[in-house]
Amino acid sequence: MKDKRNFSPEFKRQVVEELLSGVSRPAQLCRRHNIGISLLYHWKKQYSLGKFNNEPIQEAAFQDRIEKLERLVGKLTLENDFLKKALQHTVNHHERNGSTSRTTGNGSRPSAEDASL
Repeated sequence: MKDKRNFSPEFKRQVVEELLSGVSRPAQLCRRHNIGISLLYHWKKQYSLGKFNNEPIQEAAFQDRIEKLERLVGKLTLENDFLKKALQHTVNHHERNGSTSRTTGNGSRPSAEDASL
């Protein structure tokens, strides 16, 4: 089994800055430093967020926020659809059983006690 290698933040920053400058292509950097392409792009994302003692790139910070908000919108949309279907199912179930009144369940007028609540 391979030992896990640890790279310093300074090394990561240098590699990413070389990538961003266009001096070397991604494949060249990966071969030279014996790292995977996915690791290189992971470092690039971390760099854009300011994780390597550098200033975060504002555009990347906005993109990260957009991704989080899009995930939240997706989650809320699923919950909303689920609740709509549950409500429709409940309404259909009550209609099939002939129950139209929510207060007494038998379709008659509510009693004086129920009306005062």
